[in-house]
Amino acid sequence: MKFRDLFAKNLIFGAFILLAAPLVFGQRPGPKAPRQEKLLNGLRLIMIDDRTADKVSIRVRIHAGSAFDPQGKEGLMKLLAESLFPTAESREFFSEDLGGGVDVVSNYDYIQVNATAAPSEIARALEAVSTAVANPTIDKETVARLKQERLAIIDKAEKDNRYLADNAVLARLFGTFPYGRPELGTAASIQKIDFADLRFAKDRFFGADNATVIISGNFDPDLAFRASRRYFGAWLKSDNKIPATFKQPDQPDTKLVEVGSAGGSGVYRFAFRGVSRADKDWAAADVLSRIYSARLASAYQSAAVENRARLLPGAIVITVESADPVDPAAIARSLSTAVTEAEFAKARDEASAFYLRTNPGDRWLDADTYKVGADEPAKTLQTLALADVQRVSDQLLKNPLVSVVVRPASK
Repeated sequence: MKFRDLFAKNLIFGAFILLAAPLVFGQRPGPKAPRQEKLLNGLRLIMIDDRTADKVSIRVRIHAGSAFDPQGKEGLMKLLAESLFPTAESREFFSEDLGGGVDVVSNYDYIQVNATAAPSEIARALEAVSTAVANPTIDKETVARLKQERLAIIDKAEKDNRYLADNAVLARLFGTFPYGRPELGTAASIQKIDFADLRFAKDRFFGADNATVIISGNFDPDLAFRASRRYFGAWLKSDNKIPATFKQPDQPDTKLVEVGSAGGSGVYRFAFRGVSRADKDWAAADVLSRIYSARLASAYQSAAVENRARLLPGAIVITVESADPVDPAAIARSLSTAVTEAEFAKARDEASAFYLRTNPGDRWLDADTYKVGADEPAKTLQTLALADVQRVSDQLLKNPLVSVVVRPASK
């Protein structure tokens, strides 16, 4: 009897300890949910607090990119991106005065400022970034200099066979659809752009309600929110948002096209239409591109496959560098082989690992640009099945495969 009483007391005491342990010792802290705010001008603000970081990071994304270049003036949005911090002095301010750095990236879908600073300099960093995006330096002298710099970049790029092949295959696949026109522009298109074009594009796309700001790292969220309201609060809204709608491209010609170059090795590019970033089959297409890449790499040492999913349906692009002829029919046969369980498992694990390494701030920015969930890739990959990938492969391979080779012109 005494033993039963003692056992019952110990059982009750043990249960109490288990229930009280989280209160006494504290639970293991998980990642904080981002704080989300929206300013009166429509600007979306997301704050991810990490007091273990040694810097504070500020990302500002404008949800419009080179897809909106006017036809014949390709490269305009790239020039607009470069006008945000157009001089070495404007960039050195972040490294020399704020203990961080700044750069601007742009593509078909967006323009993004990436700035870092010491935690104590967050207010000054927010002020500098807000001034750059709300009031970029767009005058005749600055634009003329940026155009000369852009022409030098294009001249160098056009000596690279891989760049030539990429432009050629996308032009073949998409025609005058935005993804078929070069992001960098051409020498002819850059010459046609003047500072008034940049001002018009800035007024059209650089509205507070067409942007997202992510602040992450070591900072006080309340201070950051007050500073953001102060420095970004006067940023004007767009008069109206411009939807990314364009006439779909015509069916492409699938005959192999040869482009002559001044030198270098032969570069083959193959491409067919893919899916958009927001498509329900995007994760399957991404896993599929990894499977294709592994297959082709076993036959061609330099082969690589990219899933270029964008705001609108993009492309699966295949690269093979080879001095020997590469038969498009052989490429098509390799892709059309049924996906095995081993291929699927390996590619899905690689995709999952990649997205786990992706910066959380960039995931939230992608969520706003592409109208998807910030944790959507991880969730979709968890439930993705082999049958899903095979179904998407069967669908995509019905699209025409375009082929281009760039190599030195035969004498």
